[in-house]
Amino acid sequence: MKDAINLDDFEVGFDIPALPGMDEADIQTPCLVLDLDALERNVRKMGDWAKAHGMRHRVHGKMHKSVDVAKLQESLGGACGVCCQKVSEAEVFARGGIRDVLVSNQVRDPAKIDRLARMPKLGARTICCVDDLANVADLSAAAQKHGTQIECLVEIDCGAGRCGVTTTPEVVEIAKAIDGAPGLKFAGIQAYQGAMQHMDKYEDRKAKIDLAVAQVRDAVEGLKSQGLECDIVGGGGTGSYYFEGNSGVYNELQCGSYAFMDADYGRILDKDGNRIDQGEWENALFILTSVMSHAKADKAIVDAGLKAQSVDSGLPVVFGRTDVEYVKCSDEHGVVADPQGVLKVNDKLRLVPGHCDPTCNVHDWYVGVRNGKVETVWPVSARGRAY
Repeated sequence: MKDAINLDDFEVGFDIPALPGMDEADIQTPCLVLDLDALERNVRKMGDWAKAHGMRHRVHGKMHKSVDVAKLQESLGGACGVCCQKVSEAEVFARGGIRDVLVSNQVRDPAKIDRLARMPKLGARTICCVDDLANVADLSAAAQKHGTQIECLVEIDCGAGRCGVTTTPEVVEIAKAIDGAPGLKFAGIQAYQGAMQHMDKYEDRKAKIDLAVAQVRDAVEGLKSQGLECDIVGGGGTGSYYFEGNSGVYNELQCGSYAFMDADYGRILDKDGNRIDQGEWENALFILTSVMSHAKADKAIVDAGLKAQSVDSGLPVVFGRTDVEYVKCSDEHGVVADPQGVLKVNDKLRLVPGHCDPTCNVHDWYVGVRNGKVETVWPVSARGRAY
């Protein structure tokens, strides 16, 4: 994806918010800014943790939707590949050179199954999740049609209450069907407990994941009794990776938000009662916004409103300041409380988004900055790939 883009073809302020070499002060807003130093520290830290605990890390591409960030996570963090949620998203990563791609979701539509079955021809190991016997025959037929192999994980509902089966007999039944289906390969288990990732208290998250670990352990043992081994037992997020990593059952993590961090994740507490954005991880992603009006003495109006972010997990937080507060937004405006009148027109603020994943999906570019300069500009490669 990146190689097909010539940044010289883009005009700053119309096509793109900045170009490499520009001063940070000249970046056009609103846009996404990455603190490259913080991002790289986050990536290395997770990579080192996974390696020290004998875990693979399959980074969650749905968070950043960027081939460039995924490649950074491979090169600096030792990531084994990516997981994502949609076939079109997976294709972007495969076409961009990522060689191990998991669609951590069910693929049921015939056209999507056909595209999935063609993905190995792009040079990528191709994996998807299954929670229904009926899906096995359709996947097998498509793989045979294209002369490829699709690897399959049986998904366990370990507490999220969404997709997945809930009992070991169901896991075994589906796994045996996959194992016997031409063009398919049984690769293991998908068991991501998403419902507890944002629980504030460490103890509450641990109680939920303890139940999931017991459920997954029973499934793994049930599979072994039938001669079926799991190459992948995957799960784990930014709020729980240390639980899965120390479980003795999981062997692959699927953390995503750790690399960027957002305001909602930042509020959860570690085992010592500290916010995880105050030591465990650094804020690396920001919405850069400019003051466009200060006609009211006690409030500044900025250019990052609803169309520049997702507020499903709360409003953004002004980074590094306590004297001003982002308090409200409409389509194109954000209201920043400024009781002391410290802001002026054209001042720029860094906002930590409430939820990084959907915020990234409404932008075309990441502007990577270091030491006050634009060092790189990366496309949000899979933006809008929701099918």
